[in-house]
Amino acid sequence: MSIQILIVLGFILSGVVFFLVGWFIKDRIDRLRKMSAQDQAKTILEEARKSAEELKKEKLHDIREEHLRLKTQLEDDYEKKRADLNRLERQVREQERALNRKSDDLEHRAYELKKRDDELRGLSRKLESEKISIRKQQESNARKLEELAKMSRDDALRALREEIIDRAKQESVEQIKEIRDRARFQANREAKELIVQAIQRSAADHSAETTVTVVNIPNDEIKGRIIGREGRNIRAFESSTGVEVVIDDTPEAVTLSGFDPFRREVARLALEHLISDGRIHPARIEEIVKKCEKELEERTVQLGEQAAMEAGVDGLHPELIRNLGKLHYRTSYGQNVLKHSIEVARLTALMAAELELDAKLAARAGLLHDIGKAIDRNAEGTHTELGVELARRYRESKTVLNAIASHHEDIEATSLISCLVQAADAISGARPGARRDSLEGYIKRLEKLEELANTFAGVSKTFALQAGREIRVMVEHDKVSDAQAEQMAHDIANRIQEELEYPGQIKVTIIREFRSVEFAR
Repeated sequence: MSIQILIVLGFILSGVVFFLVGWFIKDRIDRLRKMSAQDQAKTILEEARKSAEELKKEKLHDIREEHLRLKTQLEDDYEKKRADLNRLERQVREQERALNRKSDDLEHRAYELKKRDDELRGLSRKLESEKISIRKQQESNARKLEELAKMSRDDALRALREEIIDRAKQESVEQIKEIRDRARFQANREAKELIVQAIQRSAADHSAETTVTVVNIPNDEIKGRIIGREGRNIRAFESSTGVEVVIDDTPEAVTLSGFDPFRREVARLALEHLISDGRIHPARIEEIVKKCEKELEERTVQLGEQAAMEAGVDGLHPELIRNLGKLHYRTSYGQNVLKHSIEVARLTALMAAELELDAKLAARAGLLHDIGKAIDRNAEGTHTELGVELARRYRESKTVLNAIASHHEDIEATSLISCLVQAADAISGARPGARRDSLEGYIKRLEKLEELANTFAGVSKTFALQAGREIRVMVEHDKVSDAQAEQMAHDIANRIQEELEYPGQIKVTIIREFRSVEFAR
């Protein structure tokens, strides 16, 4: 019995020991878990604090950037408003000056009218005194004739009447001549004042076209790609555009030289496209040049529309607008023909308004007076004849047709507007700095060079380069052989020597290129 009790006590003691050990282990585990949770909480709090700091910095940065942007925008708006206010102030000052000039002109005219009225009153008084003097003279002569002459009263009266009539005729002729001279002088002075006012109110640009265009490039490494291997790219570019490419030591710049402004503009656009695209090779060059020619044709229409808007002319036929745009690429004695036409339109409109004529019709006639210069130079007839034909085709009025035909006095002007167009054309061309004979002569010499080479059979295109010291003639390979090309170069050189005058020497280069094209499908 005691053994059993001992065994039970042993079990009870073992259970108590096991319970105590389990409770100790559990308590230890709970403490460890609590410490781990505290560490994790501290870590999470630290990360949260760091994230909050970073978020705070980002928000502060965004707020600073937004503040700076709004500040910049407000400053730009302020500058624009201030520029607009300055422009409006200038316009108001100009209008005030114009009104002052008008007021001065009216005061001057009123003074002249008062002066003329006083002169007429003086002449009237003089005539009255002359009448009294003549009447007294008649009475005196009658008495003398009755006393001295042995003639009848009727004969005496007849002789006296003839003497008085002769004297009156002489005096009236002298007075008429004086009045005519004074009226002619006054008319000339008023006409000069009218022209001067029109010139002062017209602000046309007279910058002459140059023969070079500078194209900026990103870096000098592009120059080697423009030249290409063994110069094939630059040769292809010059052959396609007819413009000489000058590559020298000028940093980040390439110069395009040519007398034709249209060709230079095509070459400039093509070169800029090639540089931005990065693909520069002969096939790509030809593709880009054709694309730029098409773009420039569209630009021509825009230039014509802009010119019509500047001149205040509306309702023009689209074909007339397109030909107006072509004038931007034509010069007359170094003066841009489109700018010249716009100025003539403004001057004509201003003078017509002063004379109380139709200013809109006058501007239309002035703008179209040189439209014939836009037609292909190979067409037959003068630019006035071509311009009249073009304007008649698109139903322009008789006044406009006469102004075009008579602005060089080829025919008689039948309206005052035609006379005003003649005067405005002379004013625009005669102003100092408007025209330069040397540039026009240079351009005509280069045009004659190209026209002479184009007369040979088999020639497709001709380009004058290097200020006329070289011409490059493109021939069709199926019509001209290599041997014929050599002979053609010799013949062209002989024709130039015989027909043209030029300084130095001119190099003639014939280019005969064979191309074979096939497509892989």
